[in-house]
Amino acid sequence: MPLTIPTLPAGVTVFERGWLSSNNILICGRDSCALVDSGYSTHSAQTLALVACALGGRPLDLLLNTHLHSDHCGGNAALQQAYPALKTLIPPGHAAFVKDWNPDALTYTPTGQTCPQFGFDGVLQGGAEVRLGDTLWQVHAAPGHDPHSVILFEPLSRVLISADALWERGFGVVFPELEGVDAFNEVGLTLDLIEALAPAVVIPGHGAVFTSARASIAAARARLRSFTENPSWHIVHAAKVLLKFKLLELQSQPRDSLIAWAQGTSYFAQIHQKHFQQTDMHAWVCGLIDDLVRVGAATRDGQMIHNAG
Repeated sequence: MPLTIPTLPAGVTVFERGWLSSNNILICGRDSCALVDSGYSTHSAQTLALVACALGGRPLDLLLNTHLHSDHCGGNAALQQAYPALKTLIPPGHAAFVKDWNPDALTYTPTGQTCPQFGFDGVLQGGAEVRLGDTLWQVHAAPGHDPHSVILFEPLSRVLISADALWERGFGVVFPELEGVDAFNEVGLTLDLIEALAPAVVIPGHGAVFTSARASIAAARARLRSFTENPSWHIVHAAKVLLKFKLLELQSQPRDSLIAWAQGTSYFAQIHQKHFQQTDMHAWVCGLIDDLVRVGAATRDGQMIHNAG
């Protein structure tokens, strides 16, 4: 069911989706309706049903993606098919790869994730404004988690759509760091930007809407310091997040099959080769699975691994 928060402006509805799919934000005004982020592909039918119910027969006019990770844009194709007049705006960084549809460059194939091909009509440039519903929202570049991510801010109500740049208790995996690209500093600069915006309400990419922006920024900075001081912690955390994501998609998987999937997924091989090559890859993946079970993020029943938490 849609979660409508009284402190949000009229016409703004948040679908809190969990972790396999990002949250979706529906913004309706007198003349148009827009959706920010579309969730993961396997949840497309649910996304369509939630949006159609909330629209009540109105068309969906505009679709925006804060960034192009599969959990934020996997429902694009289904929405574009359901609403033929729909216009789609994406961040500019990977627009060429969407235009020519390159799932390798978009990281869907290397991470073993699914995203049906979609098109776009324009880009979301940092420093620009976009009309969503009846109000203008600022577009801000927010690199770190993804080098091309944007966040959206409505200055009158001080509502921020933060995507994965800020959650109530953290932020998304800093993917460039996994590839050997320094990006922790960009995370810090994005947190500085959010602090300067001073949002009254934050709609994160995952988790509940919250009003504790100052406390959340402080917690995110503490987390960032721990990763900066101990980069290997972040790498291990990221690998477990990718495994957990696959478990969220499959729900249950034979342990050997999950290990084989990780060994056959090029992004895992890249992480292992770059950061953990001194450890046998099979043993490394087994250790990651054991850690998920130990912290309650997964359960083991004989040879089956199940999603939990």
